[in-house]
Formats: sequence, C-alpha cells, structure tokens
Amino acid sequence: MGKQRKEKKKESKKSINEIQIDKGLDIFGSHRFLGRVCYVEARIVGKNELGRKTAALSFPNGEIYLNKSVFLTPKQWAFAIAHCMLHNCFGHYDLDKVPGITVEDESGNRKKKAMFNKKIWNIACDIYIDKFLEDIKFGEPLFKAPTGIFPSSIMDDELKIYDYLIRENWNENDQSYGVGSIDAMDMTGLDKPIVYGKDWLGRQEVNAYAASFASSLVNSVSSTINMASEREWEPTSLGRQVANWFINNYPLFGALAASFEIAEDLEECRRLDISTAAVNAWEGVIYINTSIRHSEEEWRFIMAHEFLHAALLHHRRCEGRDPYLWNLATDFVINGWLFEMQIGVMPEGVLFDPVFRNMSAEEIYDIINEDFRRYIKMNTFRGNGHGDIMGRSAGWFGEKGNGVSLDEFYRNALTQGLEYESLRRRGFVPEGLVEEIRVLAVPPVPWDVKLAEWFNLHIRPVEKHRSYAHPSRRQSCTPDIPRPRYVITENRDNARTFGVIIDTSGSMNPSEIGKALGAVASYAAARDVPAARVVFCDAAAYDNGYMSPGEIAGRVEVKGRGGTRIQPAIELLQHAKDFPKDGPILIITDGEIEGHLDIRRTHAFILPSGCRLPFKARGEVFYF
Repeated sequence: MGKQRKEKKKESKKSINEIQIDKGLDIFGSHRFLGRVCYVEARIVGKNELGRKTAALSFPNGEIYLNKSVFLTPKQWAFAIAHCMLHNCFGHYDLDKVPGITVEDESGNRKKKAMFNKKIWNIACDIYIDKFLEDIKFGEPLFKAPTGIFPSSIMDDELKIYDYLIRENWNENDQSYGVGSIDAMDMTGLDKPIVYGKDWLGRQEVNAYAASFASSLVNSVSSTINMASEREWEPTSLGRQVANWFINNYPLFGALAASFEIAEDLEECRRLDISTAAVNAWEGVIYINTSIRHSEEEWRFIMAHEFLHAALLHHRRCEGRDPYLWNLATDFVINGWLFEMQIGVMPEGVLFDPVFRNMSAEEIYDIINEDFRRYIKMNTFRGNGHGDIMGRSAGWFGEKGNGVSLDEFYRNALTQGLEYESLRRRGFVPEGLVEEIRVLAVPPVPWDVKLAEWFNLHIRPVEKHRSYAHPSRRQSCTPDIPRPRYVITENRDNARTFGVIIDTSGSMNPSEIGKALGAVASYAAARDVPAARVVFCDAAAYDNGYMSPGEIAGRVEVKGRGGTRIQPAIELLQHAKDFPKDGPILIITDGEIEGHLDIRRTHAFILPSGCRLPFKARGEVFYF
C-alpha cells in the first residue's frame, strides 16, 4: 500500500515545465482581449509527439499542442499560445487567405486554387503574428523579433511578406520567427487549406476564430474608449445598439461611432426642438429623439447622416452662407451618398433629389439659393426651420498645447475608416464621398501661398541680362579678363503693376485691412513691383495714387469708413489713363458690397475667413 501511494504522488506531481505552462495559460487568459477570443484547446504533450525542440504546434481545427519537454518562461509560453491561436484567427489555414491562382472549372466557373511554398508561407505568417504581438506588447518571443529586419511597407500583409521572402530566396528551413523549433514549422495541415461552404440551412460558413477575434477586439476597444472618456453606456439603449452596429460592421464609421456621445433624453430633445436627430460637432454629441418611431435600419441611416455632417466639417464650411440653406445643401449630398452605399433604409420625407447626384454641397447651395422660397420650406432631421448642424465655435481642446482638436479627430477617424474599408474590399463608397475624404485628409494650402501663386501668374518677373558696360565686382581680381554684371533691363512699359481696391467701410476691421495689405506688399516687393495703384472706397472712391510696396506696408492713411460701393473704384481704375489696360486688380473687402460688379480686368478678391461675396465670383477668392 505504501508503494502504491508513493507512485500516485509521483503521478500527480507536476513538473517545472508544466507549472510554467500553467502560468503562461493564466497570463494568456487574463489578457484584455486575447483571453476572450475563444476557448483555447491547449493540449500538453511530451517529446513523443513534438520531439525535444518544438515548443508548440498549431492545428487547423484550433487545437494547440504544448510540449512539456521544453523549458520556457511563463511569458514565452503565453507568447507561444497566442501565436498558435492567431494562426487560426488570422485565417492562415483558409483557402481565401493562402497564396494561389484563379482557375476555371469545366463549367466555366472561376475559383481559387492554392499554390504556395508551405514552409515560406509559415515563415511569413510567423513574422506577421510576431509583429502584431510586439505592437500590443504581449509576452516574450522565443527567438528573435522581426522589427528592423524587414521593410515596414510589407509588415501589414502576410501575402506581401510571402512575396518578399520568395524574391529574396529566403531559406525555407529558417523557422526562427515561429514557436516550433529553429528548423521546424509550427503549423500543420497546410496541405489542405480550409474551404468554407454552406451549412444544412443554406447559410454561409465563416471562420469562427476570426469572427470571435474581431468581436473581442471591438469590445476591448469600445470599453477602453468608454473608460478613457468616463462614459457609461446603457447596453440596451437604441443609440448604442446602432453605434455598435457601425463599430462591428462598417469600418468607415467605426471610429466615429465609438467616439460620439449619444444623447437620448426626450426632455433635452424637446428643449432643443429636435424632431428626429441633430449633431453638435463642436461638443461631440449626437441627439436622437427615440419617441419618433423608426426601424433600426432607418436609425442607421439617420446616425450615419449625422456622422458625416461632423466628419466632413460642414459646421466649419458654411463661410458666410445662409446656415439653413447650407444645411439643406449638405443634406442633399449626404442622403444621396447613403442611398448609393445602401446603409440602412432611407426614412420617408428626407431630402433626396437625383438631380443633385455627383454635385458638391457648394454647387447645390448656389442652385437652391436662387429658389430659396421653395427650399426654405423643406425639413432637416431636426425639423422645419432648424438645421440639424448645431452649435457654434467657442474654442476646444487642441487650440493650445499639444492636444488634438475635434475637427482633426473627425478627419483622422474618417480617413482611417476609408483605408480599412479599402483594405477589406467590401461595400460601396461613392466616388464623391471618397474625393471629399481625400481632400479633408490633405492640409489646405494657406491663403498667402495661393496669393503668391496669383502674383507669379499675373505679374511678369523682372528680366535680367549680363552687360559688359557694367563691370562685375570681381573684375579687380582678373584685370585682363572682362567680367559682365547682371543688370535689370530698363523697360518703360508700366505693365508691371496692379491695382488695390480697399473696402474702408465701417464693417471692415482695421486689423483685417492691415493683414491683407501686409501680404500684398510683401509679395509685390518680392516680385520687384515698383509701385501699385491704391484706391480706398466706401460710399465713394478715394484715389491714393501709386504707392511703393514699402509705403503700402507702412502707415497708410485709411480714408472713408462710411457705406460700401466697390463699383466706383473699379470704374476709376478701368478708365484711368495712367493705369495699364491689362493691369490686374486686387479687391480687399468683407463681402458686404453690391450684388453685382462689372469688372473687365483680371481680378481677385481677398476676404476675411467666414465672409462671403453676394454673387458668384469670376476671379479667384482668397480667405485669410
């Protein structure tokens, strides 16, 4: 009996390696999202199954072999377990993922046929997973990390890594990035890649590990964002359910859906007179009136509508237009895009007109502005007479310090969402929406740079030539060798000048006039313009004659400060005998001028940001 008890104690006692494996499983299971992916079918085996060097082995069915004959630290075992599991989560056994070619069968149907080097594919997948685990700072690699060894441009795709290894004639027996041994693969079963068909109910089968991983990752990100923003969402709220649908199914709006606060308080909606929905992009809040009966599909359409208002910066792009008409114009554009993208179901009575297809909001605004009596009666999601773009700028974090503004966050979220959408090659994003997102992603050209380009285009540069009549300053160094000097060609033509019309009405801020004049003077000096014709105007025109750039940049006595009429100043320059017939004209104004100007010269307008001309300008418009 004593001998039998001793034998049982020996059998129940775990080895040091098995204890280390258990600790590694605990580290893996406690991770915020890796441990929640799915049940890990880890099987502890010995040297009879894996030999003395192979630490772990992955199988297509999700099973993992862990070798108790190999000694690793707990962090290394956690790394090996996650590595093997991610082979299944990333679809490395799936036919759709592995390298191959497209062939036609006897009936003419095109299908994929696997064709690849299994050892090289295993190495490529190992490198991709190691990079992922290094990015999330999980575990400790068994051998070496791939960072710095391979080009960063290929590290986002297993197929790119595979192609790189093939081109570089990589040694297929170098398995040092896996969790097997240095010369053995950690994947088995690649001879028959997994093909997902349809089940007995006719439903398309999917990779369960990949779906579980995606769901776990989304939940982890959502909980992290909620924790960082100190928000507590009600899991049963309608707004959160719709937002979670975007996070899980639509990358284009995923980041936006996770970041917005969704207010569903009926009293708040009544106080703000919100019929269905509205967005305050300045505060990052979307209001929805859940007392209005809509299906979940219709609410998806409505919330995507509000996401796009904020992400495309419609609250900033009004620029002096009528706010309500601008809101209507943007509604026509957004609803047209969502209809093409087939996001949700368009509710009845929304602003949608096929005539406006492929038109920008600015173009639509000009059209509806001509027939505003008809369009002013139309409703937004907030209701009649109220735009669903709410709030005004009162400053926000990011204006001081190193933070990021909400506008910049909206741009980044939408741009990254578009990249994910493109990588996944799913859905349909209208060309107009893609174009607007791309434009938002590129920083706008500063107004003074555009003004400099305008000067380069319309003010001819001074021509210089070398003349022996004017010896070079270096002539004394070589008295026997004549050296010419660069001189400016004397030109009696006074075409190298321009006119400046300055609106000096009471609505113009003196600091704005000074800012615009300073830029004009600096570029005139840079182009060697000897003088410019300056005309002040309010209710009448005051000719100040020709002034050098230095005089313009210095103290200028502003005349007028009454009402505003620009046409007399234009007539003065167009009929002046001492002003060139083709001389360009710059007009500095705030836009509160006549509804029509007759300008027969090349011209441009300089307006303060947020102002707008009462007509469609033929010349260029610079906002400072």
